[in-house]
Amino acid sequence: MNLAVRTDPAPPDTPESPRLLLVDDDPDLLRLLSMRLRASGYRVEAVDSAEAALAHLAVRPPDLVISDVRLPGRDGLALFDEIRRSHPGLPVILLTAHGSIPDAVDATARGVFGYLTKPFDSRVLLDKVKRALDVSAPRTLKAGEASQAWRAEIVSRSACMNEVLEEARMVAAGDASVLIRGASGSGKELLARAIHRASPRAQQPFVAINCGAIPEALLESELFGHVKGAFTGAGSAHDGLFLSADGGTLFLDEIGDMPLPLQVKLLRVLQERAVRPVGATRARAVNVRIISATHRDLDAAMHEGSFREDLYYRLNVVRLSLPSLEARREDIPLLAGHFIHGLSEKYGKTIHGFAPEALEMLVSAAWPGNVRQLYNVVEQVCALTTTPLIAATLVQRALRAPSVEVLTYAEARLRFERDYLTQVLKLTGGNVTDAARLAERNRTEFYRLLQRHALTPAMFRLADAPGDVAVSGQAKSA
Repeated sequence: MNLAVRTDPAPPDTPESPRLLLVDDDPDLLRLLSMRLRASGYRVEAVDSAEAALAHLAVRPPDLVISDVRLPGRDGLALFDEIRRSHPGLPVILLTAHGSIPDAVDATARGVFGYLTKPFDSRVLLDKVKRALDVSAPRTLKAGEASQAWRAEIVSRSACMNEVLEEARMVAAGDASVLIRGASGSGKELLARAIHRASPRAQQPFVAINCGAIPEALLESELFGHVKGAFTGAGSAHDGLFLSADGGTLFLDEIGDMPLPLQVKLLRVLQERAVRPVGATRARAVNVRIISATHRDLDAAMHEGSFREDLYYRLNVVRLSLPSLEARREDIPLLAGHFIHGLSEKYGKTIHGFAPEALEMLVSAAWPGNVRQLYNVVEQVCALTTTPLIAATLVQRALRAPSVEVLTYAEARLRFERDYLTQVLKLTGGNVTDAARLAERNRTEFYRLLQRHALTPAMFRLADAPGDVAVSGQAKSA
């Protein structure tokens, strides 16, 4: 049985201390390593199997994984491969016995940060841990400083969102162009601002423009600027957003809505790193990092001919995909509480939170407008509430939409079972023998499953099909 091994009470959950996940089936070694690492200021979670480690990773990825190569069931190398697929930026250190060194060397070539041969000196381990954390988070601030300030506007505790933020922090250190994919209202501009704040350009301008909100006739001038007299109404020179963002970051929101003629001019600017304002005869050098975003499927747009392939590959050096709010429902209570804190001051009210029924309604609701829609709903109920605790009736009125059904585990299992039985009986035309074989169950057990869900073979049998017949509502073999 795979159980988490606690060596001592967990230290306070502070953002300053990196979180380490230890994986080893030797409880004595786990206890010793945990003591040494915690004494050095790290937060440590210890488990005794790869399966338990993957469960922890799914809930909340750590900053570093330290794993033995020899584990029961799935070994440390298989665990590393799984981490590499699901958390490509997460560093892994392998602990090896002498006989498994070749495997560890091979894993190093495939991307593992490093390995230590047992027995090892604790100072060597601590040095390896420090270097792994420095490499994976080169811009992390020292203990006591606001190491999460770069992402302060993004409120989340979900694993899928934290994976995106982990990748964003890594890409921020370089200068590669970033394409952010995500539905409207999912927070694309917030993520772009976070990348800018975590980058070496943080002290320079961050300039944002919505390419779909500005008429085509004005968009070129807004982006690239114009000289005085370039067109009717150009009474003075205008630098444009590229030059305004010089040295910093330019965020092109809804890039998929940019007209084709401007896509050509944007591509030229990216290739030449120079901007020629409308009406000018000479180009001006510009140094900007481009972050773009869209809710459109740009791959489909390329095939349709509405988006240039060469521009797509210029913008899509690194792609980050933001999850919808429905994919991170665990963040809804956190976000709603965060919004209330600011809105209660705005409306001059004392609001403590939501009634339990109201919060449950928020968590189970459909959110096609994502975080932007949630903010709108929370603002509406804050404006209307007359009590410190927001009632479910106010939330219901603000949602104006049916809630998504959230099933219990037992209900979900029964629904799946019924749908599965229905499917195999449709495939076999109500033939129980064939259906039981497909389900890899014997006929007696299969009949019990049908009885549980009030299903009979006759309901699925063709009118002239032989086999089972229904007698008094019960299935009976012919």
